[in-house]
Amino acid sequence: MGREGAYICTRPLRYRNKQVRLPDGSFHTFLDGDEKGIDVRIALDVIQMAHRNEYDVALLFCRDQDLAEVASEIRLIASLQDRWIKVASAYPFSPATKGWRGINKTDWIKIDRTMYDACIDKRDYRPKKPLA
Repeated sequence: MGREGAYICTRPLRYRNKQVRLPDGSFHTFLDGDEKGIDVRIALDVIQMAHRNEYDVALLFCRDQDLAEVASEIRLIASLQDRWIKVASAYPFSPATKGWRGINKTDWIKIDRTMYDACIDKRDYRPKKPLA
């Protein structure tokens, strides 16, 4: 995506052991990688771009409730700039995900399996190996 002009921001994963109880009562331990700080980067980008009048709609593909404060800030920016800005939260949804919801103070867009499958980019972006 960087070659297409998208700004890429990465954060290192932090690994830690997690433990879950299995149906038979035993425990399974596994190494889980968690990102840290990416929600702050998203918040900064959304707010800075709103100040610069670079969008009318911010679509956040997450459910992180920490970003509800961003939605409030965007409403204030829109009011100060006397313009319309929409903030929406898109997130995966299925019958198995009861209770899942989008970010508070945003419009919620449920992404079901059909919509997800329709959005998959089938191109292979891996570098081509040179022919011998």
